Amino acid sequence: MFEKAGQFIINTADFIWGAPVLILLLGGGFYFLIYSRLTPLRYFGHALKILTGKYDDPNEPGQLHHYQALSTALAGTVGMGNVSGVAVAITMGGPGAIFWMWISALLGVSTKFFTCSLAVMFRGKDSAGEIQGGPMYFITEGLGKNWKPLAIFFSVVAMIGVSPLFQANQLTQMIRDVLLVPNQIEGSFTTNLITGIVISIIVGLVVIGGIKRIGSVTGSLVPTMVVVYTLTVLYIIFSNFSQIIPAFRTIFEDAFSGQAVVGGSLGAVIITGVRRAAFSNEAGLGTAPMAHGAAKTNEPIREGLVAMLGPIIDTILVCTMTALAIIITNSWVESSADGITLTVHAFETAIPVFGKYLLAICVIFFSMSTMFAFPYYGVKCLGFVAGAKYQHLYNYVFVAVVIIGAVSNLRVIIGLIDISFAMMAFPTVISAVLLSPHVRRAAKDYFNRLKLEKF
Repeated sequence: MFEKAGQFIINTADFIWGAPVLILLLGGGFYFLIYSRLTPLRYFGHALKILTGKYDDPNEPGQLHHYQALSTALAGTVGMGNVSGVAVAITMGGPGAIFWMWISALLGVSTKFFTCSLAVMFRGKDSAGEIQGGPMYFITEGLGKNWKPLAIFFSVVAMIGVSPLFQANQLTQMIRDVLLVPNQIEGSFTTNLITGIVISIIVGLVVIGGIKRIGSVTGSLVPTMVVVYTLTVLYIIFSNFSQIIPAFRTIFEDAFSGQAVVGGSLGAVIITGVRRAAFSNEAGLGTAPMAHGAAKTNEPIREGLVAMLGPIIDTILVCTMTALAIIITNSWVESSADGITLTVHAFETAIPVFGKYLLAICVIFFSMSTMFAFPYYGVKCLGFVAGAKYQHLYNYVFVAVVIIGAVSNLRVIIGLIDISFAMMAFPTVISAVLLSPHVRRAAKDYFNRLKLEKF
């Protein structure tokens, strides 16, 4: 029965991630890019200045500084999607899937700009009177109370989408492959269960502390994990310098031939790339707007500019480095492994003995920081649906789900999360398109006031 249920989830995910979601995410991103007249790309430098804290005002409403808001959002995106998700993309769609991850991310820059600007522009208050942001709030505050059912729908599916199933599963798999099995401790349901319990205790100690503790922890962890991982992967890449150009050639050639996919389907390569890009940078899904909606600012456009840096950091930079490490070492051809195990194979091939341990450190940072950030989104969603006095209950459910993820099947988990992400994307992108004129007007006003290049 469980096998049939798991296969049903996988088949449903494959069906949903067809033309409708591709048109929604890619088409929506293209619309935002053209409608904004390339604003996100033109003001990249200004976005970096905002991130440094130059425009921070402690007296403005909100809970997080610009940097903390981006760190919290990145903690939920620069994570296992960049390490394990890339391996899954290459396994399912070949190296060409990486190209379509890039395209999706570039369009996602504009999507992030619009959705996160709206998150500040149309902030609402929860039942406790605290200022909140996110798709459920800009749907109700921007489109009106008649649209509340759509906001509730988003909140319900988002509570599933931000669950720790994938992160817990891949962290458990990494611990088993790198630490337990080499030390003659056979991986089993029991060892996975014990690992999941330990992880859930650590996660519980942090997430029950609330958004301020999460912002503080992720603000420290995100830079650390990115630096450690980046240096390690760059070492692998440049140790095989002669293979860099051939690796990029493989990506570009496979992006349009689909030869690495059974049946040679180009459509399958594109779909895989977009699915894994969504898993990586979440542009259009609606989680980042919840973090950026908590930023201490009265300038929606300013927060939108900060948010647009996310897809560039996590997909264009981090995912590309992971992909190069896997392709350069030929791990995707030599190994039949999936998920994090494939990435472990690449690191072990390039850096014998020490490689897998360096990756283990990075994976702990990636997965734990994501699991620290995701409960905040779930708490806000439950608070919107059931009321602020019940929202803390999500933290306890989240901690329990960590254990479930540790002992579950990877492909079923990916299918379940993909279904949730697709369901989140529809209300987020559709409402953002309907409200996009508000962002355009606000952007024109913002850049005129700063005497920057006119919109």
